[in-house]
Amino acid sequence: MRDPGGKLVLFVSILFCVSGDENDIAGEHSLELTQSSNLARQELVQETCNRLSLKWSLEDLPPSLLEHILVDDERKLLYCYVPKVACTNWKRILMILEGKWNDTDVLSVPASLAHSPGMFRNLSTVSKEERDVMLENYHKMIIVRNPFERLLSAYRNKLEGDLPSAKYFQDRVGRRIIKAFRENPSNESLEYGHDVTFKEFALFLTNDSKELADIVNNEHWQPVTTLCHPCLIRYTLVGKYETLLDDSLLALHTINASHIQFPRLAHTSGTSEKLRKYFSQLDLPLIRKLYKLYKYDYKIFNYDLDNIVGYDLG
Repeated sequence: MRDPGGKLVLFVSILFCVSGDENDIAGEHSLELTQSSNLARQELVQETCNRLSLKWSLEDLPPSLLEHILVDDERKLLYCYVPKVACTNWKRILMILEGKWNDTDVLSVPASLAHSPGMFRNLSTVSKEERDVMLENYHKMIIVRNPFERLLSAYRNKLEGDLPSAKYFQDRVGRRIIKAFRENPSNESLEYGHDVTFKEFALFLTNDSKELADIVNNEHWQPVTTLCHPCLIRYTLVGKYETLLDDSLLALHTINASHIQFPRLAHTSGTSEKLRKYFSQLDLPLIRKLYKLYKYDYKIFNYDLDNIVGYDLG
């Protein structure tokens, strides 16, 4: 039977592994399959970037645009964290590995602590010479996600929810969105910013208003290509949210940190299942405008819009 993804082979291997040695073999085989997929992703990123023929280089970027690339010198790892793509757990792991937390249980690290300013060294703080050495010799990791799924996750978490972080965004971002894009808003909406619709959020992102520029350029909805520069940095570990556990196991193995167990999600947020529901609130011209913002994320990391509009916008 033909099995392009190798899933059948992997399943059979695991099914018949009953002894410790055989389990080790199955684990190695699984890592080999994941690494094969990782290499294919690297090649696709490079091929796509070559076709784009960018006119700028890493030297042209101000240091501030490298702040998302965290540095772990001991494990020779550069990790570009992307909000809404497992970055909390990976920051927790780095804290444990760097001795900033005295427990190997990843989920025991408070999320607020993992995200606290100054917790990690990042690439913007190193000299050009040191940076060049790192880029040449370190492992370079990025984990990506379907751009619209990541965008919806950010909206639901930061503008639709009732967590403290949502209250913060509703107060500082939601109120301004409602004021700019809603006709006849209620006093309650203007005061709390707690009921921004997904369409208003989409209009906000696709608007060129200079008055809103300071909140449009937020890391939670900025494109991965803006945060991590995949055409200027050759990432050697290219993970995807859809295969997060396998890709994280490979990364931990690669940096000799297999003693850390990446958390298994007991349940997901359901964002992917809700894509059609939310995007059905937008007309096609607005979806096209949104797509234009994330076009390079879609192309470079091989995502499409089939699950939203039924075809790829190209």
